[in-house]
Amino acid sequence: MSKMLASVNSLEEALIAQHAKVDIIDLKQPARGALGALDIADVQTIVTALKQTSPISATVGDLPMQAELIFNAVEKMAETGVEYIKIGFFPDSDWATIINQLQVLTQRGLKLIAVLFADQQPDLKSISLFSQAGFNGVMLDTMNKTNGSLTQVMPFATIQGFVKSAQQQQLLCGLAGSLREADIATLLPLQADYLGFRGALCVNHQRTAELDSESLLRIKAVLKN
Repeated sequence: MSKMLASVNSLEEALIAQHAKVDIIDLKQPARGALGALDIADVQTIVTALKQTSPISATVGDLPMQAELIFNAVEKMAETGVEYIKIGFFPDSDWATIINQLQVLTQRGLKLIAVLFADQQPDLKSISLFSQAGFNGVMLDTMNKTNGSLTQVMPFATIQGFVKSAQQQQLLCGLAGSLREADIATLLPLQADYLGFRGALCVNHQRTAELDSESLLRIKAVLKN
């Protein structure tokens, strides 16, 4: 059974997700991009307020693929006490150098999640590299939110292959990318560890709008049935 990840952008939204007993509360700022980051101070405030009652993940943002820049951003985010740190891996970059440098942090016990973008033709063969470097998991998302959900921009067989590869490498596996209620029945049989939502949980299903508690509870109910 896939668990639920809900992306929130404020303490108020995080408390709504906590009250709903969401499996993972994910901190991001959608107005800043596909993996837009919250300010470190805001992340710290949320982590402190939630008192470790819910697993929390956070993204370091849509950063240029520069090893030192990403390394430093991950280190700073780790200081807030979040459990998982999400890092976007964008196309046409030297992933190997970045992955190798981040291995220093996984060896310290940091739980890193690599996020690949389904609408950017990611190299799914790289999943083994993340595993070898000690990453905790991998996730599929979408970069351009106007092109539809994950199931609309990537063939089902490819999504299935991603999940199987992650499972074979013993990595946590997440699927996200403008997921709608209608996508749940399609994706649940793949048995990914998590399905991630933002837009579907918001007012008028707009990812930059406020979180709507009724929408969140509806998605959670469909996911658990």
